[in-house]
Amino acid sequence: MTDAASSIAIIVGAGHAGGELAIALRNEGWEGRILLLGEEPHLPYHRPPLSKAYLAGSVEKSSLAIRPQAAYDKAGVEFIGGVRVNAIDRANRRLELSDGRSLNYDKLALATGGRPRPLSLGNAAAAERCANFHYLRTLADVERIRAQLAPGKRLVIVGGGYIGLEVAASASAQGLQVTVLEALPRVLQRVTAAELSAYYERKHREAGVDIRTGVQVVDLELAGERVDALLCADGARIEADLVVVGIGLIPNTELAAAAGLAVDNGILVDQHAQTSDPHIFAAGDCTNHPNHLLGRRLRLESVPNALEQSRVAAANMAGKLKAYASVPWFWSDQYELKLKMVGLSDGFERLVLRGDPASDSFSAFYLKGDKVLAADTVNRPQDFIAAKRLVAEGIAVSDAQLADDARPLKELLPTPGA
Repeated sequence: MTDAASSIAIIVGAGHAGGELAIALRNEGWEGRILLLGEEPHLPYHRPPLSKAYLAGSVEKSSLAIRPQAAYDKAGVEFIGGVRVNAIDRANRRLELSDGRSLNYDKLALATGGRPRPLSLGNAAAAERCANFHYLRTLADVERIRAQLAPGKRLVIVGGGYIGLEVAASASAQGLQVTVLEALPRVLQRVTAAELSAYYERKHREAGVDIRTGVQVVDLELAGERVDALLCADGARIEADLVVVGIGLIPNTELAAAAGLAVDNGILVDQHAQTSDPHIFAAGDCTNHPNHLLGRRLRLESVPNALEQSRVAAANMAGKLKAYASVPWFWSDQYELKLKMVGLSDGFERLVLRGDPASDSFSAFYLKGDKVLAADTVNRPQDFIAAKRLVAEGIAVSDAQLADDARPLKELLPTPGA
């Protein structure tokens, strides 16, 4: 039997989830070695600024690190960057690495994240070899995009989700001619109500962005090593100096699946972040977990989810029983608009607006019966704080109470312990 001091925990993936899990594992009392493996050479860094402040050039690269090297040294976390795990040998609890090494583990955590969903078009594979065609997920991706941003250039973005719109906001502020192509009838259609979509479409158009919805890109026109134009189903040919594609994320589950772990739109974990193998845990964008609010499983692409689920995984790896029961929340920065969202609006019956969207400070509540399922808040931090409790605690409210902007939302919250 392995004693605690000689035990080895390995974390595969050095993003938000992996970095948090490594530090949390030590804080939970793990006495043995902790190895953090990453495919990128960098220590864990903040990803949200990549499509926002870093792309806009308003923050330095040095500010992206989540923690300095000294923090990992203090926690006794050994970081190994620039390496891929090729296989998990569960029977012998061993990892086979891309550099030929093998590493044994006592506990393993998978924080493999996801990768951009590629375009499935005739010339897409050839376009990926072009210098002016980009997906956006890593620091290296954004470095390449930033190097090509210049006033007057024509940027075409495929995808009107959060990534696409954040890139549009950053690029238009730098003087580029930006066109956003969204296949669905409205931007953000998968995640928000029509009123919010209309609001964001208006704000982008006011900033000079050409938002085109209901547009199907059918192919890419190449000239040598460049993408010259995007071809659309309606016959439109849209010329481009650079192209950024943001049409979703594919969870990196291949390593887990090849090892025989249960996988279904993510690595299946229980409320303790444990996989179908009791020695292997998982956290972050790559996982599919039970959600106590919805009463079903789901996969979340969210930094708060990655962090909280990693802490749960760390506690359980260290032998302390802890269940994941956090309310999902997200955020997006576009121009001077700080959008914060809490909950999941699936199955909502009606939308209640609080405040006037024309003022650029308002909230939208998604209700089912007298309960708030979710809320979107724009430049309203106090509403967001209250909305988190309304969603988490299932507090009964009326439409009129929510819409009454003269009354602080916190007055609708019961006093703790009352």
